[in-house]
Amino acid sequence: MKNYDVIIIGAGAAGLMCAIEAGKRNKSVLLLDKADKVGKKILISGGGRCNFTNLYTEPDNYISANPHFCKSALSRYTQWDFIALLESHSLSWTEKALGQLFCDQKAGAFVDLLVDECKTVDVDIRLESTIEGIKKTNDNFEIDTNTQPYQCHSLVIATGGPSIPAMGATDFALTVAKQFSIKTLPFNAALVPFTFPRLELESFIKDLSGISTNVEICSESGQCFKEAILFTHRGISGPAALQLSSYWKQGESIHINLFPDDDILAWLSEQQNAHPNAELKTILAYKLPRRLAAKLCENIITNKIMKTYNHSALKNLAKLLTDWRLMPSGTEGLRTAEVSLGGIETNELSSKTFETKKVSGLYFIGESIDVTGHLGGFNFQWAWASGWCAGQYV
Repeated sequence: MKNYDVIIIGAGAAGLMCAIEAGKRNKSVLLLDKADKVGKKILISGGGRCNFTNLYTEPDNYISANPHFCKSALSRYTQWDFIALLESHSLSWTEKALGQLFCDQKAGAFVDLLVDECKTVDVDIRLESTIEGIKKTNDNFEIDTNTQPYQCHSLVIATGGPSIPAMGATDFALTVAKQFSIKTLPFNAALVPFTFPRLELESFIKDLSGISTNVEICSESGQCFKEAILFTHRGISGPAALQLSSYWKQGESIHINLFPDDDILAWLSEQQNAHPNAELKTILAYKLPRRLAAKLCENIITNKIMKTYNHSALKNLAKLLTDWRLMPSGTEGLRTAEVSLGGIETNELSSKTFETKKVSGLYFIGESIDVTGHLGGFNFQWAWASGWCAGQYV
């Protein structure tokens, strides 16, 4: 049985970072993954360009039953630390909207960077390795795989959550936690498109497929995001909708302000004075996509000549346009979710080392923990930070 100081299960962002840091401390490290490639989720992120962090990373960008848990790691390994690593490999980056950073050389070069760092510190990477059993004996763990057994002093679970199962994602972390009586929260889809009842889809939303518009979208609890939504043949997607999905609860409506940057009542009054004989759908098309303006006037509001609306009617129009309420039937679920909510309960872990309090030598990092970031590079930064921190102690 081959022996290592550290075995990390999961060769994604968090696992790679942990392996690099442990290797720098002259630990013998084995990185196992059942996939045939390292960093499969990294390769598809950001449309292949890899939105690897966010300039404005703060604890408020994360969802957790314990909002304080993420603070320690995020302060010890920051977005600036990872940017420095990227630049040390002569890779460059571009900032897009809202502090999102993308690798100019795309995700393949980005994964090569991480693999090169692993090679520099002699990390042993074994792909297509299926875990068949884990056992703790005294101070060591025995790991049975489809190829051979291994032994280690520190075992790190970096297998993430079950989002995008087509990429091989599973709830393996919860299975390990259950084996060692570690408390967990069930995984649920986050950063995922909304779906709608068939009647609403057929009568309204499908006809708008492909249209994107900037809005402010809010949950019933008052959580709001101001970005674009995208209408699809299945429902509503786009950055703002994905963000809100992490907070939405089944049975709740969503509230959409189609004019987040305008005093819409004042604007409607101005347009009424300037274009008294124009139809409402024509006026709305000055600021909204034409098909959306027409569909709103067909299904949601009454389309009339502007001069026929009195002030009270304009106020009602303004309310409808700034608080358009829709009732999703659900979301597309883990099949298309970018990440998952839930995972290992944070009170089971040290926020400094990520070691479990119940089982010496067992660590969980990355998305396997109940810490979920907003859209825009925040989940990668959590992977880097949690992996780095654990790498200092394994």
